Amino acid sequence: MPNALHSPLSRRGVLAAGGAVGLGVALAACGNSDDDKGERDAAGDVKAGPWSFKDDRGETAEADSVPKNIVAFTGTAAALHDYGIEVKGVFGPTTTKDGKPDIQAGDLDVTKVEILGNVWGEFNVEKYAALAPELLVTAQWVEGELWYVPEQSKDKILKLAPSVALLAAETTVPKAIRRHADLAESLGADLGAKKVTDAKARFEKAAGRLRAAAKSRPEIRVLVGSASQDLFYVSLAKMSADTLYFQELGVKFVEPKVNAQGFFEELSWENVDKYPADIIMMDNRSSALQPNALASRPTWGRLPAVEAGQVVPRVTEPIYSYDKCAPILEDLAAAIEKARKVA
Repeated sequence: MPNALHSPLSRRGVLAAGGAVGLGVALAACGNSDDDKGERDAAGDVKAGPWSFKDDRGETAEADSVPKNIVAFTGTAAALHDYGIEVKGVFGPTTTKDGKPDIQAGDLDVTKVEILGNVWGEFNVEKYAALAPELLVTAQWVEGELWYVPEQSKDKILKLAPSVALLAAETTVPKAIRRHADLAESLGADLGAKKVTDAKARFEKAAGRLRAAAKSRPEIRVLVGSASQDLFYVSLAKMSADTLYFQELGVKFVEPKVNAQGFFEELSWENVDKYPADIIMMDNRSSALQPNALASRPTWGRLPAVEAGQVVPRVTEPIYSYDKCAPILEDLAAAIEKARKVA
């Protein structure tokens, strides 16, 4: 787990550590104009010539031609991959300690990309420069900060290539998917491809299913949790893109008394039963303790949702493609449909 939990907490560091899950309320994503989309020739290929894309900071990245040597945050690279756009290098959680792909790598072949950094604060600038990067892409959770781009080396990194930041907070899942698709299209992706249109149809069907499940089971309360060795974090649903969207679809969430930062409450393990819940959604990132690691904690085991087997993974940092977000909606809908009222 990143050192952010053991030092003065920045909002950015807490997010990486798994305690918080987003900042701000839902705002419209920036820059969604036709100017961002790559012009195509008669064969459907992206035309050669100048390229530009206005990102969610309101900044425009420009190049003489469509970037090919792309480096991206792992989860963002995984989303681009789902649209057919491959990257040369990644940074952020990519492989686990046993060398397997991290949950945030999605369908990326992690053996075919240069891993510039695998943990918080790690980014090999020399390896990045050697890739001759033409574009850097990452998420934005906190205004003015690039996700997993270290502050101490940010200036050196940003001098080497244009950068694009796409919102991971202050947005909702459909808006975030749309923006990732816009970027992919500008880079040459075919959004009319059957794989993409099928995934979009599945996503829309899944959203309808979750809305219906929430409407039919209004008594079910869901708690959004994340575990560390010393603390259990209960997050405020409206502060993150995924759970805000679930709220919009009608899901009822526990509302904690958040701390001064505004997006979660820290509970000691002795007080983990403070909020009754029928379903617990647990942060599935490798930076957070998973339910099987909590079995020895008596207070965890006595929670009604735990006793009922109603603990489900929460994809805290979704891969923003229709392909990866559809199952998230389906899984939550299934959990609500079959849940017993236990709180």
